[in-house]
Amino acid sequence: MPPRRTRVLYVTDLAYEARGRRYCDEDIFLSSQLRKHFDVALCHPMDAAALMESFDVVVVRNSGPALYYQADHDDFRRRAVEAGVRVFTELTGKADMAGKQYLLDLYAAGYAVIPTIDRPQDIDRLPQASQYVAKPKFGADSVGLRFVHREHLEDLTYDNLLVQPRVGFRYEVSFYFVDHTFEYALYAPHTEQRWMLEPYEATDADLAFAQRFIDWNDIRHGIQRVDACRTQTDELLLVELEDLNPYLSLDLVAAVTRDTFVKDMTASIAAMANKGPTISPIAE
Repeated sequence: MPPRRTRVLYVTDLAYEARGRRYCDEDIFLSSQLRKHFDVALCHPMDAAALMESFDVVVVRNSGPALYYQADHDDFRRRAVEAGVRVFTELTGKADMAGKQYLLDLYAAGYAVIPTIDRPQDIDRLPQASQYVAKPKFGADSVGLRFVHREHLEDLTYDNLLVQPRVGFRYEVSFYFVDHTFEYALYAPHTEQRWMLEPYEATDADLAFAQRFIDWNDIRHGIQRVDACRTQTDELLLVELEDLNPYLSLDLVAAVTRDTFVKDMTASIAAMANKGPTISPIAE
């Protein structure tokens, strides 16, 4: 009798509508590739907590912004930690899966991050800009984002709110990783079209920049996307470190790159499945 195959619960919201992207196509493709190696079942993120203990690994992919089902998401995290469920990407992430406090922490620690504050008394720490971006600490897909002028910064209600200068940049670029391995990079050469992406040839300096944030987050198994902007002075600044459910734009990369990504993702899930349960702290 052949050995039982690893059972994977693939968490996705196939009906989620994202601007300029079709999340469902990516998850249909990825789950079909994983099915070659594992027994795979798909479920909505609000069903994951009830189903997860019947599977060896829970793979969280394009599950949509958690703020739309925050109570269910928090319940899933709590129960996964308590039961020692293996979750890919691991729940130890310190970046977007725990909110955007990390932008403040990294900026304070001297990392190359867009200047970020969350208190009115720190407004003078922000550089002069024509406009500023105010956004929730717990948000995604630009939900709750607004632009304000400097004279109105003191009028904001600083309750779970981040403020950053609206940086004039040449383009945005994203670096995609499985575990600590760089897979590919894509960029948006047209600033007004964030999701019109093209392949990007990353330099050694670019990769050193991105790797520094991957090393800081210290996730052993999972997918991460380092989003950055190239300023007018040719500097890269971190915009976001997405470690919960980053969209991968796999339809825009070459077939050989896509195949390598799938191979590395498969290997990481398999390695995770062969480890004993690990208890991960819930990030505050």
